[in-house]
Formats: sequence, structure tokens, C-alpha cells
Amino acid sequence: MKGPESFDGLESSPEHLGNVIVLYRLHFADQRREQEWREERVLFHRGLKMSTEYKDWNEIHDCVLKLRVNPRRRREKVYIGCGAGFGGDRPLAALRLLQRVKELNYLVLECLAERTLADRYQVMVSGGDGYDSRISDWMRLLLPLAVERGTCIITNMGAMDVLHAQESVLELASNLGLSVSVAVAHEISSNKSGIGSPPMKSNVTEGGVSTYLGAAPIVECLEKYQPNVIITSRIADAALFLAPMVFELGWNWDDLKELAQGSLAGHLLECGCQLTGGYFMHPGEFALFDPQILLKGHKDRTKLMIIIFSIFFIIGDKYRDMSFLSLLDLSLPYAEISFDGQVCVAKAGGSGGVLNFSTCAQQLLYEVGDPGAYITPDVIIDFQDVSFYPSSSSCILCAGAKPSLGSRPDKLLCLVPKDCGWKGWGEISYGGHECVTRAKAAEYLVRSWMEEVCPGVSCNVVSCIIGLDSLKASRINDNTSSWTTNGDIRLHMDGLFELKEHAVLFTREFTALYTNGPAGGGGISTGYKKEIVLEKKLVGRECVFWRTGVKSTKGMSSEKEEIGHGNVVKMHVLHEALLPLFPKDNVDSSCVEYSLPVIKTSPAPSGHEIPLYTVAHSRAGDKGNDLNFSIIPHFPPDIERLKMVVTPQWVKGVVAALLNTSSFLDSEAIMKRDKWVNEYVDVEIYEVRGIHSLNVVVRNILDGGVNCSRRIDRHGKTISDVILCQHVVLPP
Repeated sequence: MKGPESFDGLESSPEHLGNVIVLYRLHFADQRREQEWREERVLFHRGLKMSTEYKDWNEIHDCVLKLRVNPRRRREKVYIGCGAGFGGDRPLAALRLLQRVKELNYLVLECLAERTLADRYQVMVSGGDGYDSRISDWMRLLLPLAVERGTCIITNMGAMDVLHAQESVLELASNLGLSVSVAVAHEISSNKSGIGSPPMKSNVTEGGVSTYLGAAPIVECLEKYQPNVIITSRIADAALFLAPMVFELGWNWDDLKELAQGSLAGHLLECGCQLTGGYFMHPGEFALFDPQILLKGHKDRTKLMIIIFSIFFIIGDKYRDMSFLSLLDLSLPYAEISFDGQVCVAKAGGSGGVLNFSTCAQQLLYEVGDPGAYITPDVIIDFQDVSFYPSSSSCILCAGAKPSLGSRPDKLLCLVPKDCGWKGWGEISYGGHECVTRAKAAEYLVRSWMEEVCPGVSCNVVSCIIGLDSLKASRINDNTSSWTTNGDIRLHMDGLFELKEHAVLFTREFTALYTNGPAGGGGISTGYKKEIVLEKKLVGRECVFWRTGVKSTKGMSSEKEEIGHGNVVKMHVLHEALLPLFPKDNVDSSCVEYSLPVIKTSPAPSGHEIPLYTVAHSRAGDKGNDLNFSIIPHFPPDIERLKMVVTPQWVKGVVAALLNTSSFLDSEAIMKRDKWVNEYVDVEIYEVRGIHSLNVVVRNILDGGVNCSRRIDRHGKTISDVILCQHVVLPP
């Protein structure tokens, strides 16, 4: 099966959607794809007449911002969509956005994070691709329609090897019969032998170093080349979206108010469907009793109502309940940005999901430290007075972002790969009577066996029990008396070792549980892997260099052109067929222009224990070893009472369990953990006035961060529910 030509014989009517998707999936499941694409690569270089000219290729820029010379306003408004919010996002969702929102001028695929960057580095060092190898899959689906519509695709899938990513896209475009130009914008290494010496250029940064660049390299690509595709290295997420605004709306680098609003739009869009109902749904259920019946004969009716209130909300969140079908048809977000900095974010009309004040508020504080000084390479933004004003169920006006006092940073954030050792991990399942006790015995045995061979290394191992406490999502001071009732659990052990042989030894000792451990253990899985961390440092703008270039497909041989034309026709079949997600006769009305029911909010009760998620909702994010989570009250005035409850000491008490090294800590281990938390974990709490919310930042809590953490949830994303399941007593 060779790419889209596999769709031979498929009719062009939308009724054949199911066949198209089946073929599409089979294409990407084909195990022979790599070998066949290697063969096509040879044909590509023989048959494609490709421009090898790089305009101004030797022109190297540092990151000291220079004002644009007479910037021209090309549009009054620009429409920018997010086609991907992370490396594992869904290409079909991006295609649907492109189909449904015909006015899109740009589609941004934001697919690079610290974890994926570290993975790309390790693959590249091992001789593989330093760019995201899925770029061909994405472009195969999106490029034909994007070219037809005149929509420019911007993506950071170039990662650490932008030029080979460019070659891959050009090869694909040739096979599809498309005439396109593909620009690149990327950081380069530039070592100087002395003062005044010319820089020594390298297309790949030395040692895998990556710096968060701003919007300027993309703006230059747009000014010089006006390409169909722009592939970049590590550019700040918001800057991927800001660049086309600067280019199209005639902004300059000293238009700080507009840059702040534009960066707000980019920050809201960058995580894709998180803005439009993804990662938001929290099912609600109705109580199975009539409160009026329960109230009969009770003198203390107020107290009983509080109990009923708590029980009802323990089993559901009425403010975030969404149907499954609505989630199935989520729309990726897009934004309309005007030349004066007015920003409206939107989702496609007729799509599922939900776009409202709450989804915008969660995304505003996602992965944010101090909301009064959110640092990007292009501008430091004050988010404290940002708020959101719905104009319809599919469109929200976003206002209030402004430049912070520092305007823009003098230094840029640089990520430097560093070896942090070898991971070794293992899992085994136990079920039935006393399964938790058997898991406890298994953990004890593996640690003891490790100590027999390599004394002192078992302290590098963290363990938890999946189905019991792997996410630490329990209330403060919960007892463990109910643990024996679990009927199906899985022991997970994860170690970070200095030496590879220790990681290998761990997996072998864990596997030995099959014949040497407690009864009834099964489903063992183990593995080991070298890990790196990306150390952060700040570097001066004058020390970071970048350049741009462009290549184009100019023409093919007649045979290639004929094949390519057929591909384009078949891809158009897919484009037309995918538009309606469900047959019209079977569409559930709940997923058409879906919106949450309007629920009248009221002050949360005081003086009694209630679950925090009856009062607020939350989203958690990570930056390195630091965690942040928002607390956004359903009834905005409740923020004043929440500030009295959510204190640094309260937060430390909640998150301390994240540092547990075992599910079975004794009192001495708990005291040691709490001492470490008090000495090394810092908590910062910020009030965000515009959305009446709190942003809580917890430093040094994520076991080293996503690239080396031994926790099940390396990112700390589940911590929002750890927070919300706490019971609090609000003051009057």
C-alpha cells in the first residue's frame, strides 16, 4: 500500500466515509510502509526537479530584535487555527477544522514539548530522524486542501533536524503532484574563533541544545518567501501563532499592547482541543433520591441538606457534564485577530465540545507561573486582568492582556540535554483476596533481591499500586482500612539508576516474581531505557542565532505527474467525505452546537465539610520539576473565601503524597518525606483578578520533571483532581 493511491476505485460521495477511514487506517498500519517509502525516495531524487536555491541562506541573524522597516498591513483581520496541540494529536481533527472553517489563513501544528524534544534528541544520536517522523502523515492528509485553500501550514515538527523534515515534505508533495514551497526557520550553532571572526555555521545545534526562539524567524519566512509550509525548530508555542499576526496585521516589535493580545491568543490556542471541551468533561449524575422525602421528620433540616449536597456532588460535577458524542466531534479552536489587537477565539459551527468562560479560564492558567509576568521571547505579558466575554456558543471575546513592566526578556530560555541515568521498571497484577498484601510482599522481595546484589540501589526505586494509590488521588488523612477490599490491582515499580547494569538487574529481579513471589501474580511487563533531562539556562539574545531558507517543487516527470494527479483526486475524496462526522439521519442533537446547560450558581455553603469540586474546577500543568494548578470557582465571589483555605501549608499537605516512594510507608518514612517537603518544596499562590481565580505554583514536586520522573503521571496532570477531591470548610 503506497500512500493515498491505495484509495483506487473509491467513489467521491460522502456516503463512502466509512470505507475511506478504513483505508486510511490500514495505510498507517501497514508494516511495509518504511521499506516502500525508501524505494520512493530513490524515485523522488531521480524524477523531481527541485529548486536547490536557498534565498539569503548565508544570512544569519541573532535574536536581538530589530524593528521592522515600514511594516505593511495586509489584512484587517487574520484567521489562525490550531491543527495540533501536541505530538500525539489527531490529524483527522485538523482536516475537519480546515474543511469547516474556510476562512483560515494559517493552520499551526504545535507538536513539540520538552518530552518530545528529548526523545527526538535520543533518536537522532542513535542515527534516526531528529525531526518528527509523523510530519509526512500530517502533510499527506492536510497539504492538498491547504494548498487549494491558500492556507499556510506552520509547524515545529522540525525539532532538531529541520532540513530533513523539509526534504520529507517536498518528497511527499511531489508524490501528491503538488507544486509547493517549503520554508524553514531554525536555530543554528555559531562558534566564533575570536572577536570579529565570522561565525562557523552548523545546521544542527551543537550537543542538541535548543533555545526558545520568538516569532521573528517565521515573520522573515513570510516576508521573503510567502511559502505553503513553514517548518521550524524550537520556537515558543505562542510565537508560532503570533508570527502570522505580526506579518499580516502590520505590527512592529514595539507594538507591545498588540503583541500581548496576540500572544494571549497563541497561548489559548496552543493546546488545541483543551480550549474547546477536551480535557474538560467531568461526568455528572443525578441523585437517586428525593431530598424532600429524606427531610421529613428531621429537625436539623439545614445540616441534612448539607449532607445531601455533599453526596450529590461526590458522584458528579454538574458544571462540566458533557455527552460522549459531543467529545467525539470536538472542534479544534481557531482565532480571529484584528489589526487593533482584538481577539476572538472560536470553534467550528455545528461541532461538538464546548467553548465557554470556564474552558478559556482553565487554558489561560495552564502551565503559567506568575500570571503578572508570563514570559515569552517577544513580550512579557500580564494576564491578571484578562477576562472572557461569550458572544455566542461558538465564539468568545478575549480581552485584558497587557505588556508587563519588563516588556520583553533580555535573555532566552535554552534547553541543554544532560544524561540522567537509566530507567528500569516493572509491573505485575494481583487479584482477589488480600491482593494488596501480596503486592506489598512482591515489592519487599524485589527491593531485597536488589540489595543482595547491589547494596544501596533499592533507594532509587519508587513503587505504587495501580488501582489503589498510583495517582495519590486521596483526601488528606484518609485511612487505608478499605485497601483490603480491592479485587484487582497492579504493582508498579520504577527506578532511576546511574548505571545501565543496575536497570537491567532490576528488570531481571522483577521478572523472578513469576516463580519466587507471592501466589497469583501475572501479566508481568518490564523495560529499561536511557533517560536524559533538558537542563534550563538563560542565554543572551546576542548569543543565539537563526536563519531561514526555502525550497520548492518545480515539476516532475510526466509519469510522476500522472500518479500525483491521481493521488490528489483521491485525497479530495477524503476531504469531501470527512466533513459530516455522522450521517445526518443519525446525528444526536446533543452534539450539534453543543453547549453546557446554564446552571445558576450560588455561594457554596459554609461551616461544613464539602468536596472542593463542588466549589471550583481546576487544570494542572508542568514546567520542568514545577507544577501549577488553577482553582476557578463556579461562583466567582467564592474566591475570597477560597483564599482563606488554600494556603501554602494546605497545598503542601495535599501534594506531599506525590513524593511517597512506596504505598506502605512507615511513620519514620513519612516524617522524612514531610521534612523534605518543608525544606525544598516552595508554594506560590497568585490571584488572577479578571477570572476571579487562583493560580498555585508548586516548586520541586515532580520527581525531577517529565523526562526522568518515576511517577505514573510524569506530567502531574492528574493533580487537579487530587486537589478537587479534598474536603474543605469554607468560612461564612
